[in-house]
Amino acid sequence: MAEFRMPSLGADMEAGTLTDWLVKAGDTVQRGDIIAVVETQKGAIEIEVFQEGVVEDFLVQQGTRVPVGTPLAIIRGELEEAPTAKPTLEAEPVGRREEEPVRQAARPVVALRRTEGELRASPAARKLAEELSVDLSLVTGTGPGGAIVAADVESAAEAAGAPARLKRPKAAETQKAIAAAMEHAKREIPHYYLSTTINLEPAMNWLEKTNAARAVPERLIHGVLYIKAMAQTLRNFPELNGYWVEGEFRHSEAIHTSIAISLRGGGLVAPALHDADRKDLDTLMGEFRDLVMRARAGKLRSSELSDATITITSLGEEGVDSVFPIIYPPQVAIVGVGTVVKRPWQEDDNVSVSRVVTLSLAGDHRVSNGHRGALFLRALGELLQQPKAL
Repeated sequence: MAEFRMPSLGADMEAGTLTDWLVKAGDTVQRGDIIAVVETQKGAIEIEVFQEGVVEDFLVQQGTRVPVGTPLAIIRGELEEAPTAKPTLEAEPVGRREEEPVRQAARPVVALRRTEGELRASPAARKLAEELSVDLSLVTGTGPGGAIVAADVESAAEAAGAPARLKRPKAAETQKAIAAAMEHAKREIPHYYLSTTINLEPAMNWLEKTNAARAVPERLIHGVLYIKAMAQTLRNFPELNGYWVEGEFRHSEAIHTSIAISLRGGGLVAPALHDADRKDLDTLMGEFRDLVMRARAGKLRSSELSDATITITSLGEEGVDSVFPIIYPPQVAIVGVGTVVKRPWQEDDNVSVSRVVTLSLAGDHRVSNGHRGALFLRALGELLQQPKAL
């Protein structure tokens, strides 16, 4: 028997509300299946399961808010015999738990199986639809496999002018959670900061030439160049890619790049692009667009919020020259990107006007140092000046 627990979806999460079960007792689940929806300050998050077996029993009812680490359900291995009596588990006390071992590789998300013509709706969605007199046949599902979840019913009710039972997270609550995480990070992590300005003219010229031959939906943005270049550079700087957990550094072989995304109405969320170093620019661009869209719609998956090994944040659109960010625990480094601006640039004995950008690095001094951080920024800058290598 294995316990399916309330996951930690970031250092700023202490508890979450289980809003939907997307499976029922007796269902067989596989690694990566989405089986529940949890409401946090970041929105409604689809929760994946990482055990294979049969859903034996639910331990927490829908609509219940419980701390991170609380057992939510029992998953019985396919080769295990069903118990004659249901086990009794006690929820962990409210408060921050010890960090669980961090997953080191991306997991595929498998949609729930759907029968032709079947109306898929979670129990919470059906109950809420009955309360708000919403016809489920007229509701478009946004859950796995097109399943209708409680948030879909809420949206339909609001569109029809009915009062909704569930409330979206307020910007103030999101900001409060972020502030608490950053306060902890600044207090506990011995930061060091470095910055460098690089000539982005070769990359911008290559990007413009590449996009000129493409349809608008297929064009790249320079932000995806930063993501890919950083991920590739990290292969040679393992001390910047991983987690500080239980008093020690745990390097991650996989490179899952977290992208800081501003939310409509305020707040930030930083979901991960999995295995960013192994994907080409077009794939990363497509996944980046999808990630931004789902983040702002409150439709992220649990692995996207818990697997990140390093973060990149850009304030270029806001016009700042540089940004010196705070490390997001349990990660040990974060890269900041400023605005691309035109500046006089000297190359050997030649001076020209070039487009340049300032890159910054905040590193954890328990794991790396300024010398290695400086080498990382230099290598990142050199790679960005060779866009064909990406």
